[in-house]
Amino acid sequence: MRSHILGTGAYVPKQVLTNVDLEGLVETSDSWIVERTGIRERRKAAPGEACSDLGIQAAQLALQAAHLQADDLDLIVLATCTGDSPLPSTASLIQYRLGATSAAALDISAACCGFVYALSVADAYIRSGVYRHVLVIGSEVMSSITDWTDRNTCVLFGDGAGAAVLGPTEEDRGLLSVHLHADGRLSDLICVPGGGSTYPVSESMLAERLQYVKMRGNETFKIAVKTMEDAVREALDAQNMKVSDVDFLLPHQANIRILKAVAQRLGLSMEQVILNLDRFGNTSAASIPLALDEAVRAGQIRPGCLIVLAAFGAGLTWASGVIRW
Repeated sequence: MRSHILGTGAYVPKQVLTNVDLEGLVETSDSWIVERTGIRERRKAAPGEACSDLGIQAAQLALQAAHLQADDLDLIVLATCTGDSPLPSTASLIQYRLGATSAAALDISAACCGFVYALSVADAYIRSGVYRHVLVIGSEVMSSITDWTDRNTCVLFGDGAGAAVLGPTEEDRGLLSVHLHADGRLSDLICVPGGGSTYPVSESMLAERLQYVKMRGNETFKIAVKTMEDAVREALDAQNMKVSDVDFLLPHQANIRILKAVAQRLGLSMEQVILNLDRFGNTSAASIPLALDEAVRAGQIRPGCLIVLAAFGAGLTWASGVIRW
């Protein structure tokens, strides 16, 4: 018994924020952003449009694609670092609004690796026979923790959501394995220092702008390339597979230079790397399911394809998985 994806869905806010738009906010340029990140535009949630609003849209499309109803779900796992509020879990809000009355619900916080971490939870429950149908969502409103005065970070992030419904199969397909890692010694590379119990909301915390993402870009770049390459090789080794067996690499959409470096080190062509970074930017936990849904609906991913997922993010976390579609 293993889990496989029955259907996918995705949603992005209507507002498009281009690099030219950002030129009016900070000292930057379209050419500078494209050269260093590969991003040309990203989506920004409307005022009052929360993480749950994005997530439920993606979830409904995934349920439709899976030909299931909300009350068929046993569990909802939401990966996010920008939930609606500290309490309750945003997954619970989505559960209520979907009408998934039989489903348990929980949030997972693993930043950009969140969706792969959430897949591992769904996979474990399905393999064990505890649950049959699990909805996994990655939804982020990164604009809510973006410092629009910091030109090094505000050009990177976008808002969006992606979802997948998983169910059991005894066929030779589905989620073959998932591999998770973390190293808290590197937690200061990417972080939001304020707003929690260490630096609770206060006038001084807000004045220091600690409620926004802080990132040490150069150090993060070097570690990201190595951890993503290692994660892919680990996943393939676990299945006694080689890089030559891979049809597509589906990475966290962080930075085009990182993704090109990873592909080169693995010996993959860029045609084998599924990308939507140029249109959506870094959407954290939403990036992998958002790109997955696009590739599935475009017919890029077909039955029998071998796909390797790879991600890195705050924590520091990194993760990988192998899917036979």
